[in-house]
Amino acid sequence: MHAYLFSGAPHLGKFTIAKQFGRELLCSGRSEDECGAITDQIDRLLHPDFLVIDQLWIEDVCEDFAVIAKSSNIPQQHRAKDSPAKTDTISIDDIRAVQERLHDVGTGRYRCCIIRSVERMQTAAVSALLKIVEEPPEGVTFLLTTQSLPSLLPTLVSRARTLHFVRLTDAELEPLLAGVASDERRFLLRVAQGAPGIIKRLRENPDLLRTERQVYSSALAFWHSRSNLERMQLLAPLHERGREADQFLLHLSLALREEAEEAKPSIVRHLSDLCRNLETNVNRQLLAQDFVLSLVRQ
Repeated sequence: MHAYLFSGAPHLGKFTIAKQFGRELLCSGRSEDECGAITDQIDRLLHPDFLVIDQLWIEDVCEDFAVIAKSSNIPQQHRAKDSPAKTDTISIDDIRAVQERLHDVGTGRYRCCIIRSVERMQTAAVSALLKIVEEPPEGVTFLLTTQSLPSLLPTLVSRARTLHFVRLTDAELEPLLAGVASDERRFLLRVAQGAPGIIKRLRENPDLLRTERQVYSSALAFWHSRSNLERMQLLAPLHERGREADQFLLHLSLALREEAEEAKPSIVRHLSDLCRNLETNVNRQLLAQDFVLSLVRQ
């Protein structure tokens, strides 16, 4: 099989396993010293047989090619020319850049191409990739990841062996929590929701962990408050789309579960309605206000 598709929710290890797969592939048949040198080059994205599309150049958002080079090693200068890219959509030109690299002479028996979050691909890009996957250069393996398998074209899914990643149990996450105090351990498990990548990220970044705790405290304060005005102020992060809003919604749900193991079904329903309605084009501030008022009527 020369194409694999790793599917699952964020932070379950899809990209990490893809990189490890690539390392093992390129080290196949090599001596220990050679593998050490290969691994070093892969870690720095300098190995000519290890190609990655991850972070993309986006006008006014991510324009520093030095930063992009830390996670992607496919040329992206084309994204800044003519009509500069304004989103992280993977275009046909991005796939053509991969194809050009694959035409270069490899240094070993195998080559590996990783494309992260293939749901970002335009239809034309998928068609271009399919042509390569159907008739790949000798020794090339494609490793694709996705957080949204249903959104992919069936033709792409059918050309790859799909491996589904699932959330881990608390017991399975224990090795990542060695030496962690019990209070912090409980918090990390609660926030991670079975995703090892979240625990790893928070443990490696104390500032990020501190921010998560602050957001959780605000969510907890929302459920404890009896003031409608205070509740509306606490919901301010929901007024704009983005990671901050998603993060607050998560902690709002976690705090409700933590504070009331048997929360009123009506409260759970109103919170579910809020999450669903925030995906629409309805004014987000009005939705937040309506949510607060719905709790008053309980």
